[in-house]
Amino acid sequence: MKRKAFETALPYTLPICVGFLFLGMSYGFLMRSMGFSVWYPMLMSFFIYAGSMEFVTANLLMSAYNPLYAFVLTLLVNARHIFYGISMLDKYKNTGWKKFYLIYGMCDESFTINCTVTPPKDVDKGWFMFFVTLLNQIYWVGGATLGALLGSVITFDTTGIEFVMTALFVVMFINQWKESSDHRSALIGLISSFICLILLGANNFMLPAMALIVLIFTLDRKNLDKQEVTT
Repeated sequence: MKRKAFETALPYTLPICVGFLFLGMSYGFLMRSMGFSVWYPMLMSFFIYAGSMEFVTANLLMSAYNPLYAFVLTLLVNARHIFYGISMLDKYKNTGWKKFYLIYGMCDESFTINCTVTPPKDVDKGWFMFFVTLLNQIYWVGGATLGALLGSVITFDTTGIEFVMTALFVVMFINQWKESSDHRSALIGLISSFICLILLGANNFMLPAMALIVLIFTLDRKNLDKQEVTT
């Protein structure tokens, strides 16, 4: 049962493996360039396991200690997982102890596979989702650790490597823009961020911008739901 589920899950995760290894290594190199030991990216990638937040955490560790700011920023950056979790309630039913790991290890990529892929009837759904989640986390932790180890022995100019996360989000934004016929959500994000950037400056706009985006989405939830139904 387990082997069949593993063999079924593996092909779905291989494309993610390539991306996770590259991004994870970039994160490992970044952490080493900032003076952190190998243990930091390895353990942070395992326990935090939120790619964008891990890059942000690297900067938080280098700035003044502000737990409230760190908490609010983490909540807003990963707020989408609240909606991911709600949508997966039925999927995670009857998975036993695996449910706890599935909740802990859910990332964007694992959510996409587990939410959209229906395994064959002879494959246990719980074990399929478990191996999808486990493999993706192994790729990410492995990439971060490998990057940190290579960063210890390979010396090169790492200026600008932190831009890899920005580049990732730009590519994701462009891809979603092309695939979606309704650009309202994207425009809300862009306009809200631009307004907060102009009013508050580059160092203070992020949290207010994300809070404004969440507020607008919440107030406009009924219209967005209607749009999803019609599409």
